[in-house]
Amino acid sequence: MKLLLTSAGIKNPSIHNALVDLLGKPISDTNALCIPTAGYGHPHHKPASAWRFITGHSSTPMCELGWKSLGVLELTALPSIDKDRWAAWVRETDVLLVNGGDALYLSHWMRESGLADLLPSLRDKVWVGLSAGSMAMAPCIGEEFMGWKPPSGRDIALGIVEFAIFPHLDHEDLPENTMADAERWAAGMHVPCYAIDDQTAIKVTDGVVEVISEGHWILFTP
Repeated sequence: MKLLLTSAGIKNPSIHNALVDLLGKPISDTNALCIPTAGYGHPHHKPASAWRFITGHSSTPMCELGWKSLGVLELTALPSIDKDRWAAWVRETDVLLVNGGDALYLSHWMRESGLADLLPSLRDKVWVGLSAGSMAMAPCIGEEFMGWKPPSGRDIALGIVEFAIFPHLDHEDLPENTMADAERWAAGMHVPCYAIDDQTAIKVTDGVVEVISEGHWILFTP
């Protein structure tokens, strides 16, 4: 897959242009499925959070960008649906818009639903992650971000990329997300780590990593 891993959605023209570049066509010609699942695993998210994400009433632009079509793919429902049916929905879409929340809860349901196994075959699709929707692509997330406890008890995510992400760097409403906090988090990780603010995203195409930013970010290497 082609990846656009954001901290807070499509927040500025640079990230918007990167998205259009990955899509290869205008957003108005693009079919999207949004995945709200991660929000249900986070203690601070409520049902209204999923509604705001899906309907575009949030501060993290994703679903309200003017897609040709937009559907909802709820991962917790997929095990009860014939796989050929929902896999066809995924193959027929152009982009997956993945909500924030709890990265390990999202990773768990990616595996349980079977969508994680399908990802390697979706080479022409675009994954747009928001916060936890980006973090889940990493090999691990770090104990600091563990909320929902997976059956393994470990912080293992999907491992689609070879680096980890610390989102919302220096966010005014998150006093635990300072640069000093990011440095301590990175010191305990065994992979390269990007700390990114809400004006930054990481674009990954064929394994090539590019930082797209109108804000600030830092790369920590182990």
